[in-house]
Amino acid sequence: MFPVAEFFVSINGEGAHAGELAVFIRFKGCNLRCSYCDTLWACINNAPAKMMSVEELTDMVIKTRVNNVTLTGGEPLLQEELYKLTDMLISNGKRVEIETNGSISLKELSIREKRPVFTMDYKLPSSNMEKYMCFENFDMLDAHDTVKFVSGSIEDLERAAEIIEKYSLTDKCHVFISPVFGKIDPQEIVRFMSENGMNDVRLQLQMHKFIWEPERRGV
Repeated sequence: MFPVAEFFVSINGEGAHAGELAVFIRFKGCNLRCSYCDTLWACINNAPAKMMSVEELTDMVIKTRVNNVTLTGGEPLLQEELYKLTDMLISNGKRVEIETNGSISLKELSIREKRPVFTMDYKLPSSNMEKYMCFENFDMLDAHDTVKFVSGSIEDLERAAEIIEKYSLTDKCHVFISPVFGKIDPQEIVRFMSENGMNDVRLQLQMHKFIWEPERRGV
């Protein structure tokens, strides 16, 4: 059984499939507390959630007729039997993407025959959570996966550039830089990328925050 805080259909606001329809399953609970978290309400212990089974969730996804499924949170990898849900969804022809904060090992899911896609954060200094990053995860990424750097300052951008180069991330997977909404002008990120020759890195804005009110849920 999984504690589901939200279930809805919208577009992917970010990642390699930004702009495409997706079913979102948001799980309750997170092991980090990022300074800029925009879903803190789903991370707290008493967050409202409905306990749902693999079969119930799969049936609901199938009924939407949407092929992309995004598992998010909170932190979805806190769900010990998440593999049962990913296996079932993939067996039903769904592309399953897990949005994870980068602090929990991807190993068990990354080696499964029915492997989901990972969009993994690397938490930069302004998040106050960088010390929790699991660096071994970089070895488990492939060309379908994404590493996302949410940046709120020039210091963040400098650290992102360092990590991208050190782990040759653009040779392994998609790499995105996103601004902390309202904290840094995207023009500064473009300027930094240009000045530092950051080829194969993409600036990405959170599309859903421009379509709807930034704090709106269920979109």
